[in-house]
Amino acid sequence: MSTSPFTFSFDDRAVPAEDGQSVAAALIASGIRSWRVTRVEGRPRGVFCGIGVCFDCLVTINGSPNQRACVIEAHPGDVVRTQEGAGRADLAC
Repeated sequence: MSTSPFTFSFDDRAVPAEDGQSVAAALIASGIRSWRVTRVEGRPRGVFCGIGVCFDCLVTINGSPNQRACVIEAHPGDVVRTQEGAGRADLAC
């Protein structure tokens, strides 16, 4: 399978990605290791489990919060933002 490189934005920064690559994989490949902070202490978080179980990699994608960056495929032109707010608590809504 050949890949076609493209970019998406993360907090207004262009991030290169390839077809089939997750948002988290593209962020890590670009040297971005943290894209969420914990609710209480504001500690940085990024990928932990890599399979969508732990909720450490939550981001806002195209205006939708609480997206797991490790399992969401990146697409050309996506707008990804640092996760703010309650994170997992809002998943039940």
